[in-house]
Amino acid sequence: MHPFDNTRHRSQVVSLWANVFGYETAHNTPALAIDKKLAAADGLFFVATMGDQVIGTIMAGYDGHRGWLYSVAVDPSYRNQDIGSALMQTAECALAARGCLKVNLQVVESNAGVVGFYAIHGYAVEKRISMGKLLYQARVGA
Repeated sequence: MHPFDNTRHRSQVVSLWANVFGYETAHNTPALAIDKKLAAADGLFFVATMGDQVIGTIMAGYDGHRGWLYSVAVDPSYRNQDIGSALMQTAECALAARGCLKVNLQVVESNAGVVGFYAIHGYAVEKRISMGKLLYQARVGA
C-alpha cells in the first residue's frame, strides 16, 4: 500500500473509480473527490498497486471524534486476493495512529453486497438514519 501520489496515480484512480463506482452526481465525480481530499492534506489516501498499475484505493478521514472510510475500491480483476483487506488495515492503522477510537463507513443500498466484506473486518450494521445535504445546491439560488 502506498500514499496516493497525484502525479503518478490520479488518472488511474479516476478510471478505477469510474469503473467500480460509476458516478451519477456531480458532487461526487472522481476528479472533484480527489481535489477535495488533496486539499485536506491529511495523508489518509492510499492506493494498492501491481507494478505501476493502481488496482485499489481507500480514503479515510478523521475529525478528532470519528474516523470514516471512503472510496474503498478494488479492480474487479484483482478481487478476492486480500487487496481490499490490506487497504482496510492500512487505513485503520493510519487512523489509530492519530488517536481514532471508532471508524464508520456507509454503503449505498445498491452496493449492499459488500456488507459481508466489511463484516469480516469487524464492522457491524448500526441502526442509524443517514442524512445528507448538498451545500453547493443550497448556494445556487442564493
